[in-house]
Amino acid sequence: MLDKLEMFIALAKEGHFGRAAERLNIAQPTLSGGIKQLEDQLGVQLVYRGSRFGGLTPEGQTALVWARRITRDARQLREEMQTGRKGFSGEIRLAVIPTAQTWAGRLCTAFAALHPNVRFTILSRNSREILQMLEEFEADAGISYLENEPLGRVDTVELYDESYILVCAGSAPFAQKTSIAWSELKGQPLALLTPDMQNRRIIDHLFAGAGVVPTTCIEANSIIALVSSVASGHCMTVLPKDIAQFLAGGKDLALIPLEGKPEKQKVGLILPHRDPRTPILSAFLAQAHKLPRTG
Repeated sequence: MLDKLEMFIALAKEGHFGRAAERLNIAQPTLSGGIKQLEDQLGVQLVYRGSRFGGLTPEGQTALVWARRITRDARQLREEMQTGRKGFSGEIRLAVIPTAQTWAGRLCTAFAALHPNVRFTILSRNSREILQMLEEFEADAGISYLENEPLGRVDTVELYDESYILVCAGSAPFAQKTSIAWSELKGQPLALLTPDMQNRRIIDHLFAGAGVVPTTCIEANSIIALVSSVASGHCMTVLPKDIAQFLAGGKDLALIPLEGKPEKQKVGLILPHRDPRTPILSAFLAQAHKLPRTG
């Protein structure tokens, strides 16, 4: 039944038979047949059907909660049995805010050095999507902000304090400054993350504290897109210091400290609060505690 439950979860996620089949790398008739078999086994209709997918029935909504729970427990059982035989193996799915990608790499490589049979899937998502993925068992852990918005019932490990810096082309007028006030950026063309990103909401709040509404000429959900735009000399951006230093390496970019009291945001690893937790995720949590803190 597990394979049928996974088909059902994929269909509920995609809301489309064709996309769900593609997600699972199976033929659409196989998916449709699997859903029908699951309905026969449970004795209820799970999906409204017409010329296309019409959503889940009330019974389907209830079954989806159970399906996610059962597939999660089955995955945990497999991991625990495999750990007893050959140590940690399998996959950790990590959903990460764009500004924390460098820290995701540090954490995963440190863990992989100790447990080479573990593989990782790192997905760039905004903070709200990360919480939803954890709730729906689509991610095993996340790296996100810890304090600004409600996290729900999760366990956390602080990794670092995020502070901010202006990034501009080496030829830009501001490039020769040793520091700059937030207020000096009024009216300047900026490339910033899209408003659905918590980092953008934080940056907007900091600008507001200086009495400035940022003038955005480019918005993107990719840090690389922002840095590429800045390198052209067309605009500037404000980024967390850590990832700005990483991406600016070898490029004609200037990193200018922002004046005033340092504004820092705590970023860390988050995992759903579950008991028991899989051994591999318990070890992953412990590894996060061992990473050197910076800020």
